[in-house]
Amino acid sequence: MHAHRLITTFALAAGFAAPVALAAVPAAAATTSCVVTLYDIDANNVAERDGKDELRFKVDGNLFPKFNAKYFSMKTGGDGDPADFEHPSTLLVGSEDVTFDLREVTPPAVSEGDSLGKATAHGSVCAGLAVGADTTETSIVEGHDETDYTYTVRLKLTRQ
Repeated sequence: MHAHRLITTFALAAGFAAPVALAAVPAAAATTSCVVTLYDIDANNVAERDGKDELRFKVDGNLFPKFNAKYFSMKTGGDGDPADFEHPSTLLVGSEDVTFDLREVTPPAVSEGDSLGKATAHGSVCAGLAVGADTTETSIVEGHDETDYTYTVRLKLTRQ
């Protein structure tokens, strides 16, 4: 008799536990992620009077470029590519937004420099992509330092 009740108890427990476990799977599977990379930067107007800016990006606490150069120099009308900054990238998870902080440094003692502004990749844009699909988001970074400056920064989001 006891064995029959024990088997019934296990069957009921398994029957009730299985739907709970299955219900938890879709929530975890619904979390989206995208790799976010620098796609392009255009210097519409630079911040310094000498006509050129020495630039870095700060992404997730890391400064780019970081290995082969200490900064990338841009003049008004200039175009920068991902390789010029040693391919800055980060992972966007869920609904969070990530930023690429454009920074102007002063050589020869190059450090973090001063923030000119941030380009943002939005979690809501990532969530709308199919797995393997990509898109770009464009941000205008503008302000006034020694002169008025404007940069167009494009970030590429690739759904994982």
